[in-house]
Amino acid sequence: MTEARTTADGGMETSYGFHKVDEGQKQGMVNEVFHKVAKRYDIMNDVMSAGMHRVWKDAMISALNPRKDASYKTLDVAGGTGDIAFRIIEASNRLAHSTVLDINGSMLAVGEERAAKKKLSDNLTFVEANAEELPFEANSFDAYTVAFGIRNVPRIDVALSEAHRVLKRGGRLLVLEFSEVDMPLLDKVYDAWSFNAIPQFGKMITGDAEPYQYLVESIRKFPNQEDFAAMIRKAGFSRVTYTNYTGGIAALHSGWKL
Repeated sequence: MTEARTTADGGMETSYGFHKVDEGQKQGMVNEVFHKVAKRYDIMNDVMSAGMHRVWKDAMISALNPRKDASYKTLDVAGGTGDIAFRIIEASNRLAHSTVLDINGSMLAVGEERAAKKKLSDNLTFVEANAEELPFEANSFDAYTVAFGIRNVPRIDVALSEAHRVLKRGGRLLVLEFSEVDMPLLDKVYDAWSFNAIPQFGKMITGDAEPYQYLVESIRKFPNQEDFAAMIRKAGFSRVTYTNYTGGIAALHSGWKL
């Protein structure tokens, strides 16, 4: 597909997939997508990544290397179903505390139910709020994580500034997101899979192809690795790096509040 990506200068705030919408309109439309897919969100991720999202998330937690310390506090944004927060807590020997923040109540309901089954509720707080306006004091968290959620935030620059504000000095930002494939041939195979297969699988799984069509298109509109790294630097982060996974299908971005 030839749709141009947005850049470090912005554009995602008016991009609903390949459709241009009015500023302020996108959030409600994205919310509706996730209300529809909440109960099958993990299946959705398996479909969109051919199961690789589990490997990438494990790599993200290895990079974070959470402290085995009861004072260690993380904020996982757009993480309603708990996937990242659960991994962080387990990696800390069930000592860390993670706050899971999501703007979508349906996603949070799934996460709370899963947390109870895993007997992790004591280590978790679930908060329904907007990534662009975090309801926390400055310098509150040791780490801020977001996996496959930042591209659904309309004003990404505002969310990154909020991430910087709520992190403690020495705190770390980690963002895992679908990105720009940098391997010849793989990009063509990936495009064919994304635009032809994923919406059809979505329709079979949920009865509705439209949410999956939006999600595929949103990946192609998201800034590439270099442009997103520039946005992280502009928000005030230092030592900004990224690591490509599976030829750039996904990338893990890292920054520090120093």
